[in-house]
Amino acid sequence: MQNSANTFVAIMAGGVGSRFWPGSREARPKQFLDMLGVGKSLLRLTFERFLPFCPASNIYIVTNAAYRNLVKQQLPELSDSQILGEPSRNNTGPCIAYTAFKLAGLNPDANMVVAPSDHIVLKEDIFRQKIGQALDFAARHDALVTLGITPSRPDTGYGYIQFKNAAESGIYKVERFTEKPKLADAQAFVASGEYVWNAGIFIWKVKNVLKAFETHSPDIFHILEKGESLYNTPREEAFIREQYPTTPNISVDFAIMEKAPNVYTIPADFGWSDLGTWASLHHECPKDEQGNVFQADHIVAMDVQNSLVRAPKGKLVVLKDLDDYIVVDEPDVLLIYPKSKEQEIKQVTVRVKEQFGDIFL
Repeated sequence: MQNSANTFVAIMAGGVGSRFWPGSREARPKQFLDMLGVGKSLLRLTFERFLPFCPASNIYIVTNAAYRNLVKQQLPELSDSQILGEPSRNNTGPCIAYTAFKLAGLNPDANMVVAPSDHIVLKEDIFRQKIGQALDFAARHDALVTLGITPSRPDTGYGYIQFKNAAESGIYKVERFTEKPKLADAQAFVASGEYVWNAGIFIWKVKNVLKAFETHSPDIFHILEKGESLYNTPREEAFIREQYPTTPNISVDFAIMEKAPNVYTIPADFGWSDLGTWASLHHECPKDEQGNVFQADHIVAMDVQNSLVRAPKGKLVVLKDLDDYIVVDEPDVLLIYPKSKEQEIKQVTVRVKEQFGDIFL
């Protein structure tokens, strides 16, 4: 594993998580919630997952400016300068470039890990081994590395990465990226054994990713480069507030990863889930004999199967004759919805806004 003094982690925590409504809200998105019922938020779990690689002082949270206080509450170990508040939501491309410029000013030899704040990892030991392997490879090569998840099914909701020639044991050259394929294509990808899911976990040297932005996404690079002398000074925030919203709204995949010739992947299986929906939460949590996940203190369930029930502490919930349902009880919203139709929930929030404005969002 690399010298921890040169290892930095950027945790992306700016999303809204609208598919987890009404648990996840604009004012308090899912990364700040205890989604697993373990007493810690997803952000807190992610932060602790990276402490074996570097001191807390080397971990940065990239979030929306509106969530600065939430981050500070949940991660009191961090200084204000470690919480990067984006003034606008411009996707992952600009936020990663911004963080890379900031880290380059702190340590030109920095190795950088980028990870989402709202994913879960069940096999922590394998995760640590793969991150260590990636850090070692990226430190020795001009390489942009991504951890790829060995697919367990032909899921059409994920991006896929095709890999072929091995660069080193367990590390492969990336051939191409494919965003959310059709089912027939996903089935062929999984059958070939040449594809992994794109988990959005990246490892590289800061100077190499900045070089990639300069080459493949010069519009982002040149806007943020103007602040090179201002990063890590009192003038950084004013510069970002003015210039950051002018950057393109683009993912890091489209900005550099799909264009760069030096992209590598490490296929891995560490019990990963992007925890994108209530159904994925149900899938990942321990269940009772009837296939239920109950996140509630007091519950009486009669003929209830394959359901997810989430209720406030101290509340009694009585249910009968439910099969394959999501029940989420919040102080101001009660959601009872078929689990098989949960993809509609994002559209439900649109209807709620049309009828009631933003009060319940």
